[in-house]
Amino acid sequence: MSDAAHLVVGRAAEEAAAGHLQRLGYRILQRNFRARGGELDLVATEGRVLAIIEVRYRASDRYGGAAASITSAKQRRIIRAARILLALRPHLARLPARFDVVEVTGSAGAFDCRLIRAAFSL
Repeated sequence: MSDAAHLVVGRAAEEAAAGHLQRLGYRILQRNFRARGGELDLVATEGRVLAIIEVRYRASDRYGGAAASITSAKQRRIIRAARILLALRPHLARLPARFDVVEVTGSAGAFDCRLIRAAFSL
């Protein structure tokens, strides 16, 4: 898949994940927060809990699924970016926080989303 096609599918997968989360009652606060050394795909609240959400897309779950692709190095980058976000937005730092993952499989128009709450922690 070309880089451009990969970006298009990635954006569509993030949109599908955001829609899935909203149907579950999440309130999306921010998309694609970029900080030095890391990026947060989605930042949301579920009730009074701050959810930092990593969206992982795979065409199929043949090789262990999308969540299996989140390495410890990737987790460290997400955590680093989350700390920067909380420093910039202290009102969010008062909320209990967790790191969720949304696995997105399939293809555009037929995505399947699976939420993993508290997929990893500090």
